[in-house]
Amino acid sequence: MTNSASPVDVISADDLTTQSTSNMIDAVKNLVPSFFVGQNTISDAATFVRSPSLRGLPGDQVLVMMNGKRINRSAYVTTYAGGDTALSFGSQSPDISSIPSIAIKNLQILRDGATSQYGADAIAGVMNFGLKDDPSGAQLIARYGQFSENSDGKSRQIAGNIGFGLGENGFVNLSAEFNDDDGTSRGVTRPNALIFAQQNPSLADRLPYAPLPAQVWGSSPTKGWKAVVNLGLEVTPNSELYAFVNAAKSEGIQSFNYRPSIAVSVPNANGVTRSLGRNGAFNNTFFKTPCPTGNATCPAGGFILDDNRFEFRSIYPAGFTPRFIGEPETMFGVVGYKGKLANGLTYDVSGTLAENKLGLSMVDSLNASFGPASQTSFQFGAFKQKMEDINVDLSYPIEVSGLASPLTISGGAEWRKETYTVPAGDLQSYAAGPYTTAQRLFTQTAPGVFAPVTSLPPGVVNNAQSPGASGFAGTPPSDAGTFSQKNYAFYVDVEADVTERLSGGIAARFEDYNTFGSTTVGKISALFKATDILSFRGAVGSGFQAPSPGQSNLQTVTTSFPGGVQRQVGIFPVRSSVARYYGAQQLKPAKATNYGLGFIVKPAPSTTLTVDAYQIDVDSRIFITAPFAVTAADITAQPILGLVGAGGQVQYFTNGLDTSTKGLDVVGTHRTEVGDGRLTLTLAYNYNENEVTRANPNVISRDQRVTIENLAPKHRANLSSNWSYQDWSINGRMNYYSTWINEIDYAGQTFSAETTLDLDVSYRLSDSYAISLGVNNLGDVRPDKIKQSATNDVFPLTGGLSNGTVYPRNGGPFGINGRFTYLRLAADF
Repeated sequence: MTNSASPVDVISADDLTTQSTSNMIDAVKNLVPSFFVGQNTISDAATFVRSPSLRGLPGDQVLVMMNGKRINRSAYVTTYAGGDTALSFGSQSPDISSIPSIAIKNLQILRDGATSQYGADAIAGVMNFGLKDDPSGAQLIARYGQFSENSDGKSRQIAGNIGFGLGENGFVNLSAEFNDDDGTSRGVTRPNALIFAQQNPSLADRLPYAPLPAQVWGSSPTKGWKAVVNLGLEVTPNSELYAFVNAAKSEGIQSFNYRPSIAVSVPNANGVTRSLGRNGAFNNTFFKTPCPTGNATCPAGGFILDDNRFEFRSIYPAGFTPRFIGEPETMFGVVGYKGKLANGLTYDVSGTLAENKLGLSMVDSLNASFGPASQTSFQFGAFKQKMEDINVDLSYPIEVSGLASPLTISGGAEWRKETYTVPAGDLQSYAAGPYTTAQRLFTQTAPGVFAPVTSLPPGVVNNAQSPGASGFAGTPPSDAGTFSQKNYAFYVDVEADVTERLSGGIAARFEDYNTFGSTTVGKISALFKATDILSFRGAVGSGFQAPSPGQSNLQTVTTSFPGGVQRQVGIFPVRSSVARYYGAQQLKPAKATNYGLGFIVKPAPSTTLTVDAYQIDVDSRIFITAPFAVTAADITAQPILGLVGAGGQVQYFTNGLDTSTKGLDVVGTHRTEVGDGRLTLTLAYNYNENEVTRANPNVISRDQRVTIENLAPKHRANLSSNWSYQDWSINGRMNYYSTWINEIDYAGQTFSAETTLDLDVSYRLSDSYAISLGVNNLGDVRPDKIKQSATNDVFPLTGGLSNGTVYPRNGGPFGINGRFTYLRLAADF
């Protein structure tokens, strides 16, 4: 938009529905240069609910709305600590993947801080999804596509929209979308798995995912549905009752890390032999015969060294790869009444009730601490995020002498309650079984007489085993629960045209939280039309982001493999005795200051150029600490640490990070006639630079700092063209991505700048039917392959790292899947 004091992008329904993906988050990523989200190939629950970044800031510092109403947060708090989630580490953002593209009339993106107008979290900007409100007509879209490599990743989508009249002046508009996407594989098998198959050909088919790699790096298979109902009913000529509902449910299955059953030694690319160990569960013998009851020489809790033994090879002879299952579910509903009185006062009163769930489970795993009694599948329950919201918005114009327009005074109030539920997992998902400590073994020296074992036979290992399910651990009932937070707010906004050429506005907002106290923020903005061709605009404002109940109360335990060694990593609430033991303090809101300055040039009716510079300073950003090592003494002091075990790690949420983001947005459009057809050219460019200006050393490591500052390319540009002639339409887009760095996962490697090309050709068969053939990433461009380094070994035997990765695990800015070809059929009635 070229007549606003802050930069606003308006993305049309056609732009969204003609994308090659059924996922809204990827559709927006393809269109908005400052919007970044990783592919997240193996990232715990961050693969099911990906948190995006706008202007380099985390997803929960972007306010997402539907028809102007705040969308509920996702039930997932981003706790995966790899480079995949570095920009949104610790954030709890809405899941916009639950929105069907076919339901959207347009998407408005305000690229400016707007906390004083819209409330907490609008630090990086606001995304408002406007819903279709047609009272008649219908549209059907069917799309099928697949990737070129291996002909995998087959994607099927069916979407429909239909409108009905409601009464004399009302409407009901219905939208639904169904998708079924196969997974992809872009890695190689692990050296351990390859050598196991060579040594044990009769068991090769017992390797996980055989004949694919034993650990799959790629997009996870997903399927699901999403729907929107939008309705409006005229009550009087100047008032309307409205309501809308967004519901969605999907299921994804993710490959975790392969747990090998054998150890191997393999030379890396530098010729240095590396030892790749077997998983600890296979590096142990479990003795099953307990000491006789009442025997003084073989006390209770001891076991006899005999042939009554158990090894996990009997269940998983070729090793195992846990499969993590996520089921995101959304229900978001709004009802309201709005209108305008005879004196010019407009009003909008609404209520929102929403709940987002994330059900988690796992199969093909184990809890090694239970030995032979271990389950192989686990239920972790459903995390829940609920929101109740009541809004009153008013606006009234006042004629003021000397002003070029009425002085518009807007104001309102809001009450909101957020509730977060941490579920209890089933017993073995979190518990420490009898083998959490090494077995006390005894051998019989005479009938009824036993002696402690002082040395083990060759090949027999007696080690303590990690507690909890391997891959992801559940929460014990004592730490599960439901936690809520309430707040109320008042705001006022004054806007007017001071002269024919100068307009501006002042806004202020007061918010009070029952958990964190109160805060007041404000914003000043102005637009100056220097000439009919040139305008200048600018804004300065303050903002804040309050910690969510999820950030304040989440507890999870996951499995990581630093240096190939399995380790349990627990994140504990700041209120917990464990977090306090390691120095946690009460969370407080992050505070922000936004500056924006730009200009608009319209040299001709068919040409527009906007250039906007910005700076966003965020203090006390909500993040997660660096890990603290757990010792046996720590477990004695805090028994709950048995969930992670000695050698495990502890983290918690904190405010110990400040950032400063500087950037430039350039958007240009030009329309002309070419060859009797209509040509539209669009350039969208973003320069964005993040800087960590302060970091508590307990919060962020050097690698994290480098990754935050360089994960998203600093330069991103889209050059799009649309040429239409009679029944033909050709869309082309060139996407440029500058260099980027993921220092957490690939220290020392800078990934090259790349350009990808997308092409879509459509032909209208009749007034009602159209067919399109498209190719995304026409040149089959991939990120650079991972290089041999001091921290990453590439093995010529397989061509990948020890975990099978070939390309960066987060997928980089455009993914690792390569060329995607699709066919789309559309019908309009």
